[in-house]
This record gives sequence, structure tokens and C-alpha cells, in this order.
Amino acid sequence: MSEIVIDVGQRPIREVHEELKAACQTGNKIRVVNTLSRHNLGVGLPPGVDISFEGSVGYYCGGLNTGATIDVERNAGWAVGEGMSQGHITVGGYAGMSCGAAMTGGTIHVKGDAGPRCGVSMKGGNIIVEGKIGYQSGFMSHAGKIIALGGAGESCADALWEGEVWVAGEIDSLGVDVDVVEPTAEEVAEVDAILEPLGLVDTSREWRKMVSGQRLWYFESRDASAWLMI
Repeated sequence: MSEIVIDVGQRPIREVHEELKAACQTGNKIRVVNTLSRHNLGVGLPPGVDISFEGSVGYYCGGLNTGATIDVERNAGWAVGEGMSQGHITVGGYAGMSCGAAMTGGTIHVKGDAGPRCGVSMKGGNIIVEGKIGYQSGFMSHAGKIIALGGAGESCADALWEGEVWVAGEIDSLGVDVDVVEPTAEEVAEVDAILEPLGLVDTSREWRKMVSGQRLWYFESRDASAWLMI
């Protein structure tokens, strides 16, 4: 299998995407160079595509991914993997705000830290961050797991629904309506099964699993003042 190289530079992103779309039809591995942290690269990629971005990328890289394997060599801006349904995205460095926002499936692996609101409103899939996740990570997460190996910022897991936030390391503060529960051995095994293909299993970790306290699930307008105090 040969490799197709696509140069971004200052070209219009629409032109770059037309070239990417054609390359996806060939079945060849794709390497994108001279990315210059441009925005909206690799949006809406189809299943079976293997693509790498040299350097850093801007906002929304890999958004709406439906099954591609995406590798970002360095850093990614806001909302990497936003709305993805399948596939695997690896970020070699830092991932900006709202990594994996509203994703419904697939896996995002961040080798550095992740910015604020990691996994905001996610509805499935897994986000693994080797470093620290920023403030309000997991905000209104409906499903899926956020797994942080290097701690969490302020207001962690704020207003969760049925998503889970797992943290090894220090947590600056918890968000609204969060319960910290002791995970069962079976639940830890599930997390280890997610980490194992990435070479990140460490049985010595002390996990804190955060789930919804469910007090926000049953809002009554007649009791608004009590709700605001949660």
C-alpha cells in the first residue's frame, strides 16, 4: 500500500478537503503535512481511512468522524473529535477546550493534557487523557467514559447525566451534583480493558469514579431556589 501526501499550507480548506475526499477513496494511508494549525482539517472522514497530521492542528480536527483512524503528531485546538460516532483519534500533545464534545462513539486518546470541558455533552465513546483534564470536564455528559490519568481541574464532572468520569490523581474541585463512588473490581476491569490496547494499564492506580448525584434530574420549577443551591 502506498502513501498519499497532502500539503495544506495556505490553500483554501475546501480545496484541501476535496483532495482528502479523493484520497479516502483509494484505500491508501494519508499523510497531511504543513498543517500550520489550520482549522477544520479532516472533518467527516469515512470508515477505514488511516490518516496522520504532521505538526499541530486547529479547531475541530476529526469532527464528525465516522470510523477513520486519525493521528495528530502534536497539539490540537478546540473540539477535536467533536460529534464523532466511530473511529480512533490520537493527539500526541495537548488537546484544547471541548475535546470530544457531543461525541456518540469511538475513542479519543490524548497523550498530554486536555483543556476545559473535555467531553462536554458527550453521548458515548471513551476519552482517555494521559495528563490532566481542565475545568468542568464531563459537563452534562450523557454517556461514555472520560478517563484522566493525571488529575482534573476545578468543577470536575459538573452536572453529569449518565456519563462517568474516572480520575487517577488530584482533583481541584468537584462540580455540581456529583457523587464520588468506589468502583467495583468489575468496573475497574472495564477501564483497564480500554487502557490495555494503549499500553496504559497500571494496577497501582487509585481511581475515583464520578457519577451523577441525580438531584438535577428531577427539577421542579416550584422549588427553583433549592435547585440553584445544589
